[in-house]
Amino acid sequence: MLMLSTMTMIIFIITIAVMMLATLLSKKTLLDREKCSPFECGFDPMNSSRLPFSLRFFLIAIIFLIFDVEIALLLPMILIIKSSNLMNWTITSLFFIFILLIGLYHEWNQGALEWNE
Repeated sequence: MLMLSTMTMIIFIITIAVMMLATLLSKKTLLDREKCSPFECGFDPMNSSRLPFSLRFFLIAIIFLIFDVEIALLLPMILIIKSSNLMNWTITSLFFIFILLIGLYHEWNQGALEWNE
């Protein structure tokens, strides 16, 4: 029991020493404003945060995520074609693709896919 307690104390002291050494070695000596500031999507975080920002960037990202998730749902359909009823698989796949095409047409019709403002 005494040996276990001694080993635990030695491991604890070694851990503290390594953490202190890592802290001393990792200190940055040169503080650069650009390196110390967070990267905020290409905008200067030191300026006012109330600058006008085009929501088109966010809209394109959301559209990408929606269609990316839809592709991730379409890929397993290929794998289950052999283990499912062909008629049910065809109807489900066509319905799913039809919904995707309606969504794509709606985005195109609303002008969300055009980058020019």
